[in-house]
Amino acid sequence: MSDSKFTASVAQESLHSELSERSPLPNLREKILAIRNGLRPGQQQMADWQSGPLAISAVPGAGKSTGMAAAAAIAIARQYERSSSRRHLVVVTFTRSAAANIKAKIRKDLKKLSLPQMGFFVYTLHGLALNIASRHSDLSGLQLENVTLITPTQSHRFIRTAVEQWIANNPGIYLRLLEGHQFDGEETERLRRQSVLRTEVLPELANTVIHEAKSSGISPELLREWSKQTTDEYAILSVAAGLYEQYQNLMRSRDFIDYDDMILAALRVLENDSARRIEQNQVFAVFEDEAQDSSPLQTQLLEILASDGDKGDNSCRDAINRVSTPHSSLNLVRVGDPNQAINSTFTPADPIYFRQFCEECDRIKRLATMDQAGRSTRIIIEAANFALKWINNQWLATTNNKQQTPDNRQVPFRLQTIHPVEAGDPQNNANPAPIGRGLELYTPRDIHHTVELLSQRVIELFAEDPTQNSAAILVRENRQGRWLAEALTPVCKEHNIILYDVGERDRRSHVPQEILALLQFCDRPHSPDYLKAALEALVQRQLIPTQDLNALASLPEEFLYPGPLAAPQSETVQKAARLCRSLLRARLELPLYQLISFLALTLNYDQAELATADKLAERVNQQIAGNSSMGGMLSALSEIVSSERFEPVETEDSEERYTRPGQLTIITMHKAKGLDWDYVFLPFLHENLIPGRFWVPPQSQFLGDFTLSEVARAQIRAALHGESTIPDVTQAWEQAKHLKISEEYRLLYVAMTRAKRLVWMSAAQKAPFTWSKPDNLQEQAPCPVFPALKLQFPECVANLAVMAKQA
Repeated sequence: MSDSKFTASVAQESLHSELSERSPLPNLREKILAIRNGLRPGQQQMADWQSGPLAISAVPGAGKSTGMAAAAAIAIARQYERSSSRRHLVVVTFTRSAAANIKAKIRKDLKKLSLPQMGFFVYTLHGLALNIASRHSDLSGLQLENVTLITPTQSHRFIRTAVEQWIANNPGIYLRLLEGHQFDGEETERLRRQSVLRTEVLPELANTVIHEAKSSGISPELLREWSKQTTDEYAILSVAAGLYEQYQNLMRSRDFIDYDDMILAALRVLENDSARRIEQNQVFAVFEDEAQDSSPLQTQLLEILASDGDKGDNSCRDAINRVSTPHSSLNLVRVGDPNQAINSTFTPADPIYFRQFCEECDRIKRLATMDQAGRSTRIIIEAANFALKWINNQWLATTNNKQQTPDNRQVPFRLQTIHPVEAGDPQNNANPAPIGRGLELYTPRDIHHTVELLSQRVIELFAEDPTQNSAAILVRENRQGRWLAEALTPVCKEHNIILYDVGERDRRSHVPQEILALLQFCDRPHSPDYLKAALEALVQRQLIPTQDLNALASLPEEFLYPGPLAAPQSETVQKAARLCRSLLRARLELPLYQLISFLALTLNYDQAELATADKLAERVNQQIAGNSSMGGMLSALSEIVSSERFEPVETEDSEERYTRPGQLTIITMHKAKGLDWDYVFLPFLHENLIPGRFWVPPQSQFLGDFTLSEVARAQIRAALHGESTIPDVTQAWEQAKHLKISEEYRLLYVAMTRAKRLVWMSAAQKAPFTWSKPDNLQEQAPCPVFPALKLQFPECVANLAVMAKQA
């Protein structure tokens, strides 16, 4: 559907006329039109929304948040004029930082309209669910004062315990897994396989299936029904259902919840007619950002909330049924980019659902496209568009013999071209001039040569304007980032370039680990290991000077309480000993519940770290309530440190922290989504990482040439997507491969489109097979799209021979 056709349905003239008739404020009409006319055509389509469903498919850099904020402010203004009721707009986005950003923009636009900065709420999806569930705790079953929220990983104790309980209850099926493809009964091999199954294979299967199933509203019973449609020898879905059931029982028995439980609790509330009407009658519309990252249950929650309660549409039908008529009472605007869906292989998000929503909206002429982007210079846009089309063509050539089917949702990308903005665009410096050629393609000898070339280019760029421009190195793995940070630190110091390694410095996860180290020392001060760990934490925080910690820790008593015959301690040792003794004194004098806060102050934490420590203390004290002891506290902390992602409290805008001018940021491609820099460096573009290879760990190959977790994920998604049959193991493994490859290519597309004026790309001839051993270099093939870019843009290929002579 063209932009002109969409805009014609809500023409600017009719908007002008409507506001003239209804507006009690004579100049509100002009202010609304001023905001609307300051937007691009794609953004105007969002601002023209008045009711019903609407899908917005937006390219990178199109200004989604700016357009959504303006559309939200205009929608609030219309609601303000039309109705005396105090219904509000709900805006939902993916992260807390994005929520804060869009809230500020909406307030700014409401201020331009001279309207009160109210009439809307901005939530993350889980924040919205928690808000609904807590208001109706009798219906949700969620008593916040009695439950603990966790973010489990496959090593979490509940998952480990669920695995052990399942094994005890299902010895026959477990024995079948133990036998694998073949087994000669040798005792050593049996013990090895037991260890692999208990600590790796089954926990990974449980973790994957629990997230996939719960986020889609799938019960263990339904998983067992699906398992009857499969013929695999291990009955993978049945095993997964048993693990899922054990996990749920454990969570309920201990009053723990995870993030999926928050969504389920909100949906339980909305199943009640009275509560649903109450919630719906408070909302006149729902706007969703980053819609490609929603799971099925999250989407269902928004659909129910966006239904007009006054019109009696209280059913919980799915999105396809809801948008099937132009007069639907579903007041839902979903904005996203399926080509930036980069979380579906490790979260339940699946871009197919937003693609379906776009297709259904297109059928009823309710699809708009934001395809103009002012972020990047033209050569970067051309390179990104070329990469998208080349990858899709290669995909069709290998999987479909170039016969593109009508339902072609499984290709990596939606066919959506980025266009530069038109002349006179309101964005400052839209489609800026390139630096150099704007696209630079390098093939270094090895990763060390890569660092030389990258360093040289960074020095040149920062020498030109060291304070105004921003730069980032985007890596596929954190291990690459750590290696690069170590290699670049001396160069950056020499040239006064600020180097910010996000992987190392942007973590508050060190808070639980440091607190645990000090508490373990307080509990057992005569342990050399615990003393050394505490001293390392104090050195890391620069509270004591760097010194030989092994010498101090070897004789704890002599270090802490030297006798009259002991050798005199140096001033640095005395300082360390005094600080350690103060910790021990606090352990004796302070109540247990105050210890974590005291240690946080002792470690001289900043504002965000103190807030994280308070959150940690609240969590631990809640967990050991009724059994308050140092042993209980240490056990709870150890569990958090070893097997759970403890989410930090952020008090600073992460976007500002990552994109400061004059700073070279090292960040993963995943974390870079939503950000941009003047210069972006993409080193180490090798086939073994992008798109990567699906492989089976050697230790679990006795089960076959597949992993249970990925087969289960693919089988569950096939059932959810409405496929006629659930794929067998071989088919499911192939589908899992395709999902992984598609997502890796989308990740590269996201990385390329972060750059404004220069994208620097390289694929060294020699690189490590695994970055856990960076010194083990071998020949590595480049990412397949990299040679294609070199052929398409030969003028952008760096001549390394000439560069070497010039050097």
